[in-house]
Amino acid sequence: MKQNLFNIESDYLKLMDQIQEADGEITEELAEQLKINEAQLQGKSIAYLSVIKSVEAFNMQIDDEIKRLQQMKKTRTNLISRLKDRLLEAVNLFGEFTSGLHTFSTRKSSSIEVEDVNGLPKEFKVIKVTEQADKKALKEAIKRGEEIKGVSLVDKLNLKID
Repeated sequence: MKQNLFNIESDYLKLMDQIQEADGEITEELAEQLKINEAQLQGKSIAYLSVIKSVEAFNMQIDDEIKRLQQMKKTRTNLISRLKDRLLEAVNLFGEFTSGLHTFSTRKSSSIEVEDVNGLPKEFKVIKVTEQADKKALKEAIKRGEEIKGVSLVDKLNLKID
């Protein structure tokens, strides 16, 4: 059977049970099995760490590629904007014109520009409220012994690799 971390852990727990059943006495056979189990754990842990590092490096490459593509998109979006501005200048200078199957002209539109939202009367404002939990304050309150409905302090064990 192929040994993964789950199987190694399971085997280790069985060995610990056997040692407890023997009132803590470790026979030569059990000692040898413990050594093999620890060696397998060491090997698998290094293999897992290697995979973790590899995937993390690949994720960094993905992030770099996303940044590169976003920059490429921004550059092309700016190009489109400049080209449209040039066409608008041409229409303003020469008037409406047709080239091939396309007609270049202008149309009027209007938009509102607000300099200072705070200076507007209430009837012309939309107020948006966003609520979120103040986790730092909640943690401090719970540590002081306060009980808050729907809130609990959960201790976690996080993997630390040095």
